[in-house]
Amino acid sequence: MTRRTIAREIKVCGTALHAGTSVNMTLSPGDAGSGIVFRRSDLGVDIPARYDAVSETNLGTVIARGGASVGVVEHLMAAVAGAEIDDLLVTLDGPEPPILDGDALSYLELLEQAGFADRPGTRTAIKVLKRLDYAHKDTRASLLPSDRLEFDFEIDFPTPAIGRQTFSFVFSRDAFRSEIAPARTFGFVHELDALKKMNRGHGASLANTLAIDQDRIVNAGLMRFPESEFVRHKILDAIGDMALAGAPLIARFEGRRSGHTQNNALLRALFTEPSNYALVNLP
Repeated sequence: MTRRTIAREIKVCGTALHAGTSVNMTLSPGDAGSGIVFRRSDLGVDIPARYDAVSETNLGTVIARGGASVGVVEHLMAAVAGAEIDDLLVTLDGPEPPILDGDALSYLELLEQAGFADRPGTRTAIKVLKRLDYAHKDTRASLLPSDRLEFDFEIDFPTPAIGRQTFSFVFSRDAFRSEIAPARTFGFVHELDALKKMNRGHGASLANTLAIDQDRIVNAGLMRFPESEFVRHKILDAIGDMALAGAPLIARFEGRRSGHTQNNALLRALFTEPSNYALVNLP
């Protein structure tokens, strides 16, 4: 049995979505069995990419440890899961990975440039055995038993620029790359001033974020999936958040207007009771 990492180190510099500062990121091969680890080189702290390290889920998933944190990890984690990487070291000299193109494809392309390598080791998946639901107001996220990893999502926004969108996706590396990874993040123009007062959104731009202004998409030319980009991006986020389980999931994920908060609560519920899941060795 083998575990997957990248073949060589690769570096990139870009802008942090919320902090707006320049961040240097290095992706390095991980030791077999180490999992995905984020290293704040400026603070000297390593943070495991796990659901129980999540400290905040407002406007992105934040992991924290020892007084250090890394925000907006979901896009990079989606790319890592999409490439089925088991072990990786992510070194940052700032508070977030660079947002790059606001998708997972830009991270996936970096991983592909680095190449992939197999190392001896045990690869274990988490097979969901019982249905789990987390609901809050008009939102719900669910994990159901399945023989494969699949996602079904529905969103409904009160603007015709988005409206109601649904999308279903059965995971494979190729399908992730073509159907989910290119979907960009999005935001609302009328919220931008409030976000900046909260010290958020400083790095958002019309080059990396689909901007909705009332009933129109300001930079619609950036869209890769004109009929379903927003719901595909929500699946992208869910894939990244579910990757914080610490191992691949074998389950069906269903999201109904849900987000990072519901996703993390669902994983915490999953691991509360050992009878909810089984560990399965993968070839």
